Amino acid sequence: MIQDPVYCDRCGAILVSREIEGRPRAVCPACHFVHYRNPLPVAAAVVLNGQREVLLVKRLNEPHKGMWCLPTGFAESGETIAEAALRELKEETELTGRIMRLLSADSSADEFYGDLLFVIFEVEQVDGVATAGDDAEAIDWFPLRALPELAFAPHREAAEICARLHREEWAIQDSFQSLHDDSDAEVLSDALVELVRDKAEEISLNWLLSVRGNPTTPNYAKIEEWKIRERAMEALTRFRHWLGTEGEDRELAEFYFALGRERREQGFSTAEVLSALTLLRREIWNFARHHQVLESPMDVYRVMELSRRVVLFFDKAIYHTSKGLEG
Repeated sequence: MIQDPVYCDRCGAILVSREIEGRPRAVCPACHFVHYRNPLPVAAAVVLNGQREVLLVKRLNEPHKGMWCLPTGFAESGETIAEAALRELKEETELTGRIMRLLSADSSADEFYGDLLFVIFEVEQVDGVATAGDDAEAIDWFPLRALPELAFAPHREAAEICARLHREEWAIQDSFQSLHDDSDAEVLSDALVELVRDKAEEISLNWLLSVRGNPTTPNYAKIEEWKIRERAMEALTRFRHWLGTEGEDRELAEFYFALGRERREQGFSTAEVLSALTLLRREIWNFARHHQVLESPMDVYRVMELSRRVVLFFDKAIYHTSKGLEG
């Protein structure tokens, strides 16, 4: 436990306590020097690997012996706080790093050291193999979502901040990966499944007005509105289901083949039916795009992804409808 100073650093006289600036301070009665108690500056580093795990050090010595923490230590005279973070990283893990950004600066009271000021950076590994240094019992990588109990609360807070800062980047990576390897990662445009579900009535109405007034689809104006709109709602249901599963091509094929056959029996031309499908695609795309607010890279990516998936779905729909129209 850190103790208050007893003797004056300047003249050696015994200090006394006096209230200064609203707080009790250690004051020298001989030279009148005020011994202010300032928090100790501590630097720490959040280092991530390619699996989105953070590097932690198991403390070899007291205080908090045996507990995990970020590579961390006191800043020394003659170095910046960023240099201290990189030095401590090297000493405790044998890694050479590069400062990426400041994550947090937060105070914390410690029973052993007293008041500490933690300045924590995200650091990119540039060289070395992670190896426990002299002050570490062990080192290991931990998933950000499954951290052990840490010796210092600001360390956990900094790791959580780092995870939030990477959230959009990782979401885009997961979404992109899922489109190419059929993984279980979340696809960003899955959020639009709810939009299509909740706004299906509005989308179908917009399409109904479009298809009954478009010169390329004259026969649609001759069919009762409820029948056309019912089909549009079915198509939107198929689209929403496909967005959520991307792979249920058999049901999609059966539905649009039957639609093509139905329209052929009703005397519709192939060009007219395909034009109607194109108009429905346009209404879905316009509606979804107009409901997106492009405030971040993830929003931009979501629109790009949606565009790809709308095109892919309707390519399949047009193909199977054409097969049904051919008989």
